[in-house]
Amino acid sequence: MTDENPRPEAAEPGDTADQKASDLLGAALGDAARRAGLDPAAEASTGHVVWRAMGGWRGVFESVLPGLVFILTWTLTVDPQTGDANLPLSLGLSVGLAAVFTAIRLLQRGPAGAAIGGLIATGAAAALALFTGRGQDNFLWGFATNAIYGSAFLVSALIGWSLIGLAVGFLMGEGTAWRADKRKRRVFFWLAIAWASLFALRLLVQLPLYFSGDVAALGTVKLIMGLPLFAPMVAVTWLAVRALYPPRSK
Repeated sequence: MTDENPRPEAAEPGDTADQKASDLLGAALGDAARRAGLDPAAEASTGHVVWRAMGGWRGVFESVLPGLVFILTWTLTVDPQTGDANLPLSLGLSVGLAAVFTAIRLLQRGPAGAAIGGLIATGAAAALALFTGRGQDNFLWGFATNAIYGSAFLVSALIGWSLIGLAVGFLMGEGTAWRADKRKRRVFFWLAIAWASLFALRLLVQLPLYFSGDVAALGTVKLIMGLPLFAPMVAVTWLAVRALYPPRSK
């Protein structure tokens, strides 16, 4: 005799743990996206969203100027005969400028968490370059972050838990329900792949310059592949997500 009212299967402990982990990760990613101005529920133009994600003029200056100062100082102090440059001066000016930006944020009582983290990373990279005496080692931290972020996006897409989907699901109040929607899963999959490809492209182009020891070219390419590539990716992501979650008519 069959049971006409079978009892629901108990949830596996692993399923509950995975759900809690995805909820926590989604909340963290969603909060970060909201602070960066990437809330799909907000009424904002694509240009406004991209500009806010870049941090406005202050964010652009903080992202570009330290690296630009390093490259210019390195290039201007290169010895034509030996090819050596004034590494301590180049690093000192770059880190010093990053410290000034961080101090200004602290004095203005603005959000300085990212700036402080960036300053610590910049200082650590500079310390490593001073220790080895090789200017190209100042870029190792950037390689590490690109590898970590790229791997995270790639793995999340391949296992069906896109980081983009987790963040958007939290922001839109649907948790992980998007995973039951084939269209959303497909879009979030390709968005995660696109971000992973961006980080991989940076490594593919910049690592050969690192191993060749061409510091000026490496620094220049890093700037070119920074915000100029980040901004379009933010725009594409924003437009794709808004297509999945169109604004509700009032």
